[in-house]
Amino acid sequence: MLEVWYSSEVTTAYTIPTTHRLSALDAVKKGVADALSLTVARVYSYYTLQAYLLFMYDLTKLKQAIEDATEHFRRELAGIRTGKAAPAILDGITVDAYGTNVPLQQVATITIEDARTLRVAPWDNSQVHAVEHALQTQNLGLSLSTDEKGVRVSFPELTSDRREQLVKLTHTKLEEARATLRQERDRVWQDIQKQEKEKSLSEDEKFRAKDAMEKIVREGNDVLDEMTKRKETELAA
Repeated sequence: MLEVWYSSEVTTAYTIPTTHRLSALDAVKKGVADALSLTVARVYSYYTLQAYLLFMYDLTKLKQAIEDATEHFRRELAGIRTGKAAPAILDGITVDAYGTNVPLQQVATITIEDARTLRVAPWDNSQVHAVEHALQTQNLGLSLSTDEKGVRVSFPELTSDRREQLVKLTHTKLEEARATLRQERDRVWQDIQKQEKEKSLSEDEKFRAKDAMEKIVREGNDVLDEMTKRKETELAA
């Protein structure tokens, strides 16, 4: 991304480090004249201005990687059951329907019957046993029973020992997610330093890119921490 900053002798609109200060002639020599709008070009002709060209390091891939890691962590937490009925715990379960493995949500509706019970109702009653088998193989620690309406999934109340185990599991998943963010951070930092050595980035640009990178990673960790706190609250309820 290219941003053009300028100031006149009359009014200084922005304060930019002198290391990024280029004369109009320098800007032309660097082949960026076409990037300047006609308005800015005219300003150059009427005022004694200085062009400030800030080449920002692209952090799009880092942002996407952190979003992916956060979403993966969300799904991991959804799979850690609490004592209350939560449809999300059934995410990712597939059913062998008509010879093909398909997501449970594509062959049945999932509703909350009461505080500790889910109702899984296949659209085709001939698939009741296939749905029950799919749920049994997941070893979710849930109680299953079938009737003419489908499968009832009951959530047993958690014991204190089980709650402690699940809290520990939650923190294990958190550390795994944090490790993913650290790996992405290290990958980007190595690339930033490489680009500086190759003169694609100046030293100032390197440190600005690092600051932006650290901010993105820090915000990602904050999201992970908040999700963990919410899960701990659910487990304690």
